[in-house]
Amino acid sequence: MRAESSAINGTSVAVEHDPQGGREVDPGRSAERRSLGGAAQAGLGVVAFSLTFPATAWGLEGFGPWSLVAVRGVLAAVLAGGCLLVLRIPVPSRRHWGGLAVVACGVVVGFPLLTTLALQTSTTAHAAVVVGLLPLTTALFSALRVGSRPSRSFWVAACAGAAAVIAFTVGQSGGALTGADAYLFGALVVCAAGYTEGGRLARVMPGWQVIGWALVLCLPVSLPGAWLALTYEPVVPGWHGVVGLLWLAVGSQFLGLVVWYRGMAAVGIPRASQLQLAQPLLTLVWSVLLLGERLTWAAPVTALAVLVCIAVTQRART
Repeated sequence: MRAESSAINGTSVAVEHDPQGGREVDPGRSAERRSLGGAAQAGLGVVAFSLTFPATAWGLEGFGPWSLVAVRGVLAAVLAGGCLLVLRIPVPSRRHWGGLAVVACGVVVGFPLLTTLALQTSTTAHAAVVVGLLPLTTALFSALRVGSRPSRSFWVAACAGAAAVIAFTVGQSGGALTGADAYLFGALVVCAAGYTEGGRLARVMPGWQVIGWALVLCLPVSLPGAWLALTYEPVVPGWHGVVGLLWLAVGSQFLGLVVWYRGMAAVGIPRASQLQLAQPLLTLVWSVLLLGERLTWAAPVTALAVLVCIAVTQRART
């Protein structure tokens, strides 16, 4: 492919020529398409994650908290390991295993376990507070870990969106803080670390391999953990519990993270993380449809404010 400069309406525009098809390709348009594709994939990840808390509430109807977390990890690891085996994906080099361990501790073990423990006593609306803070925390971890420096307008929009989400979710839960908050804030920190490290690794290997190897890395712990938990915790596998478990394993733990890491690699960690500002609101919608919770008039107002903030962060230069 070779590049030339052509004049369009008196303006010099750089174009690229495909030697096979002879077509001219505008690098700017190509980059814009990649950016839109990355944002779309990250958005699909957010939709998958927004079902995590309602699915956890369903799963807890049939399984204990430790059983639910361990079994979902085993099922997701079997799925991911099977894909890696069938496609004959080579084992990552040694320099990547430290980062994969951070992903495993953060998004495979830490966040699922801490939020599941919190949801034993907390509502999904209250637990959504942690998701409202996650974009800001991820951007902070990104700035520290990979040296990204978002613009001032980015931070203003991110803070405004996070404040709107926090105000809405705290209002939905009656403004009360519970003992589950320690679990939620712990989950916030470990998940942001896992997202940041996973987004960094997704620049050098496909996103699905990042989460796939992280899940396989946890299998020596999750497999005996599942056996022990199922031995000591009561199991009443109704259809709610089974569906919740399957979604957590396949949707939230594997497929959602696949598209999420691909999206982060395409558009950058800070911008992708701001798409999660919509996640608490989506979670509340699913909570109404699946769990029978009621929303107030503030939902559409907050949704509009969050969408405006997302638009600003997507346009802000990093």
